[in-house]
Amino acid sequence: MPTSVFLPGISQRRCNTARLEIAYLEAGNEGPALILVHGNCSSSLFFQDLMLALAALGYHVYAPDMRGYGDSQVLPIDATRGVSDLSDDLASFAEALGLSSFYLLGWSLGGNVAMQYAIDYPGRLRGLILEATGSPFGFGGTRDANGRPVWPDFAGSGGGTANAEFVQRLAAGDRSAEQGSPRAVMNNFYFKPPFRVAPEREEIYVSGILSTRTGPGNYPGDSVPSPNWPYVAPGRQGVNNALSPAYLNQAALVDLSPKPPILWIHGADDQIVSDTSFFDLGYLGQLGIVPGWPGVEQYPPQPMKTQIRWLLERYRQQGGVYHELQLANCGHSPHIEQPQQVLEAMRDFIAAHV
Repeated sequence: MPTSVFLPGISQRRCNTARLEIAYLEAGNEGPALILVHGNCSSSLFFQDLMLALAALGYHVYAPDMRGYGDSQVLPIDATRGVSDLSDDLASFAEALGLSSFYLLGWSLGGNVAMQYAIDYPGRLRGLILEATGSPFGFGGTRDANGRPVWPDFAGSGGGTANAEFVQRLAAGDRSAEQGSPRAVMNNFYFKPPFRVAPEREEIYVSGILSTRTGPGNYPGDSVPSPNWPYVAPGRQGVNNALSPAYLNQAALVDLSPKPPILWIHGADDQIVSDTSFFDLGYLGQLGIVPGWPGVEQYPPQPMKTQIRWLLERYRQQGGVYHELQLANCGHSPHIEQPQQVLEAMRDFIAAHV
């Protein structure tokens, strides 16, 4: 375990917002404000190198830990609000820091939080950067580009779809490299193998993953049985249920006024957010990994990237601007796997939308 998880030039601070106590990292002290929001089973620790590079370009960068992650306060997530608990937390964080207008990057789950913030707090974003974002129609349980549910009860999404062994290892603080461990999941799925970060960075990132609080109110959340394959439906609390299409539908992004410019960055070989995701039970059923799959007509893999592109094309048709950067030979963590390309894309995007 590393003696310090913070890099030189990064400061960790805390602020009491109107909703909770948030721990956050900060780099730079002047220039345009940029907030970075991490993904699921992660924390602000994953952003440190990007923060330092952005600060060197003249940005003032903040990376908060979401509730139940990192060093922020542990509070349950009301999944029936989708990710609005998390986007409201983000709003309270920006308000506590006096940030009335800023650029916002959301990575993975953080992309959904960022989209929800844009929907619920219009006019505050100077630009929205979606890095390997989740689908606007949540994770699991939908069949087509515009997010139609497979089953009326959204079976195949929510807290019950998480890998039980992974949850146990997470709760136990497992730092091993065994198959199924958080470290192995990171190296096999957060990144495109054989990519590996330097050993000291790997230890920091594992610490970030292990900061995830487990339980029914946090990760992965509760669940209920279903008569429909794969026989589990979303519960009402916890982060994976917040991502269920039972509660999450972000199609309202296209109706925003004003519309912030959007940059969508994603890896061509992402195995988490993909039209063939190794975390989607529809795809795992098709591969024969999850038994009893009822077939592609009844339960197709969720076309996650197709759904994202469907939304962004509608955004453009309604007068919005979006740019796309797809990175070859890159998985779920572009800012770590291909940092220079991501940094240059962010710099150019912000310069074009001052």
